[in-house]
Amino acid sequence: MRFYRIGDKVVSRQKVFDLVAEVLEEREAGATQEEAARAHGVQRTFVSFLETVGEVRRGKRVAVIGFPVANCDEVRAVADKHAVEFCLLLSQREREGLEAEPADRMFNLVLETLAKLRDFDVVILLASDRRVPAAERILGNEIIPISLGPSPLRHDVDVDVAELDALLAGILQPDRRGGRGERMLEKAVEGAAKWQRSRKSSASA
Repeated sequence: MRFYRIGDKVVSRQKVFDLVAEVLEEREAGATQEEAARAHGVQRTFVSFLETVGEVRRGKRVAVIGFPVANCDEVRAVADKHAVEFCLLLSQREREGLEAEPADRMFNLVLETLAKLRDFDVVILLASDRRVPAAERILGNEIIPISLGPSPLRHDVDVDVAELDALLAGILQPDRRGGRGERMLEKAVEGAAKWQRSRKSSASA
């Protein structure tokens, strides 16, 4: 544990870190700034200050889900760059490991993941081309697909991280008009709409 000698006081860095974490967790859970401050014996302005210095972005809640992905670390780095709150990526090996788990554990994991995803405004789905309809029916969110190839897909695929980077910029920084991010977002939305029209035409034929 790291301590600092400041005049006649000894200050614990860990105590500060713990306080900050607890305050932010309570705010995330729905407590007001006043309630969080009162619970920890600090001023409301201190809570406001923490949120201001720690803020990385505002706007939509975005999740990224992908499988089977070859370059998981690169994709996570792009998601972290844009402060994506939920990122779940699996390689084919990790996917097969989950499939080998007992059925009840797998079922619970799927339910927990779907419950989390329903809280997001946009879900970017990196998967084979037939995964989108099921995701849309279950989640009801805005699903933006990036196809990794035709189904069934049983090998790792490299995600175009430049494409993902631009797409996230278009979603999370809509004020940057005319940039590549906005064009990527428009392209993705148009592609999803075209795919839906094609699927409906096939169903009615």
